[in-house]
Amino acid sequence: MNQSAGASFILSAIAACVCIAAILRTRLGNRLLDQPNSRSLHVRPVPRIGGLGILGGLLASTLMTGTSLPWQIWGALVLVVGISLLDDLQSVSAAVRLPVHLVGGALMAWAALPLAPWSWMFLLAVALAWMINLYNFMDGSDGLAGTQAVVGFGAMALAAHVGGDPGLACTCAALAGGALGFLVFNWPPARIFMGDAGSTALGAMAGGIGAWGVHRGLWTAPFPILAFFPFIFDASLTLADRIWRRQRVWQAHRDHVYQRLNLSGWGHRNTALAYGLWMVACAGIALMGVGRKLGPLAYIFVLMASVVLYGIVRFSPWLQRSNRG
Repeated sequence: MNQSAGASFILSAIAACVCIAAILRTRLGNRLLDQPNSRSLHVRPVPRIGGLGILGGLLASTLMTGTSLPWQIWGALVLVVGISLLDDLQSVSAAVRLPVHLVGGALMAWAALPLAPWSWMFLLAVALAWMINLYNFMDGSDGLAGTQAVVGFGAMALAAHVGGDPGLACTCAALAGGALGFLVFNWPPARIFMGDAGSTALGAMAGGIGAWGVHRGLWTAPFPILAFFPFIFDASLTLADRIWRRQRVWQAHRDHVYQRLNLSGWGHRNTALAYGLWMVACAGIALMGVGRKLGPLAYIFVLMASVVLYGIVRFSPWLQRSNRG
């Protein structure tokens, strides 16, 4: 990775640490708490505004190195962060949040597919809106969302560097660095949570940068999917499973693989470590395909291994017992 990207990573990590440390000492940090409920994995109130530290790191790095991202992606980020921060401060209904996410997805689709038919742009906008939401759904266990951001955006930074886009490499490195700074405070036992403003922002940037990189020819479409595959797979298959069982998909639940592992006795730390290994393996396979075409067996292997993992966790009798109630 080039020196600018490395500097972006370090600066963003330091800025995120400083921002979060300051937040924890403010009245806002002590007031905006995530209260435990019947579907939570934590047992005490925890501040839920740590995502602002990640965004602070991204801002500091961008002011230093600049960016090669189009205005549509930045505009989408502002929209998503704005509505999510409002949701963190005072609950906003899904009927309000979802249209904003779709508008954000449409802006990013416009940047990635400027000459494509409207039908393709619509499908991509929906997929990107789903990416925004699924990252939020997967942010429910200490260290999980931050680790995925470090690994996923770190892989994107390396791929952008190899593809000859130093500006994008710096932006991705800044996101990875900010997430690492956040992990200093979020690694089990967490002292602060990311909050919706942080998780949806990371989902938006993962989807938007992933699509933009395909448009720029830096990587093929499977690359960003593999880079964030553990989150995409867990959230998407869990959603499909709940639809199949005719459950209310908009209600909070404990059906995700990471939730089942956590509740089975693995706890936050072991769950984060297990997912971290899964994330690194998927990102490594994704990076193997940068600059050359991976054969279909690589993708089949990742998919089948993930399906086996899901089946073990989803249908294991001891995990079923541990998740009752």
